[in-house]
Amino acid sequence: MFESRYQHITFWRRDRVLTVTFNRPDKLNAVSGDMHRELSDLFHDLAADPDSDVIVLTGAGKAFSAGGDLDFLERCQAEPAVFQESLREGRKLIMGMLECDKPIVCRLNGDAVGLGATIALFCDIIIAADTAKIGDPHVRIGLVAGDGGALIWPQLIGYARAKQYLLTGDLITAPEAAAMGLINFAVPAAELDAQVDRWAGRLARGPRLATRWTKATINTGLKQLAGTLLDTGLAYEGQSARTEDHREATAALRQRRTPAFTGR
Repeated sequence: MFESRYQHITFWRRDRVLTVTFNRPDKLNAVSGDMHRELSDLFHDLAADPDSDVIVLTGAGKAFSAGGDLDFLERCQAEPAVFQESLREGRKLIMGMLECDKPIVCRLNGDAVGLGATIALFCDIIIAADTAKIGDPHVRIGLVAGDGGALIWPQLIGYARAKQYLLTGDLITAPEAAAMGLINFAVPAAELDAQVDRWAGRLARGPRLATRWTKATINTGLKQLAGTLLDTGLAYEGQSARTEDHREATAALRQRRTPAFTGR
């Protein structure tokens, strides 16, 4: 089984529903280099899994995912080849989500930030605890939101609002996100599991082939956009990773201070 190849992601099966859990709770499920590599393979493996029809995606502990791990960001700064490989993995991750024809239900148990938000928003049904927040603060650390954020946010909430949140990195509460159509539902935390089970069960009981082919049809347009926007975004993100502003932002995070950006 493919599950044995993963160290930072766990799997639990019930009937034809496979629950996939990011499992670095002590780090708020922030994405390390090894976990990033696993994510690039994950959705290709899920698509090929013969024993599941519906995927539930969630995080262990109190967060869905805090985005990029600071140690990983600093390693990418120090080793350009590592960052270039992460860009390749990022493209593979997003295309894997778009090409997976199984419905993916996001159980947004806690905050989803940066790459964590991107992964959540590429799911098909997004159900959040009303205590969760979601946002893509790439710009706050001097990076371009090129790993999928600039692709998916405008499709969900329009260009004006997408620019508002991607250019500032502001976080949005789950109820606000549901009201603007960024996610499907924000529910009381005590009701999250029941709502996720209800939707996963409903999808699992539906006509499997019609469900998969409908998703594949809808995703055709997103894949066409991804073919152009994703490469552009990743290229710009690669450039921004070499700026003084990005180095200043990561240093400020490490030192727990406000960064002083210079535009260089």
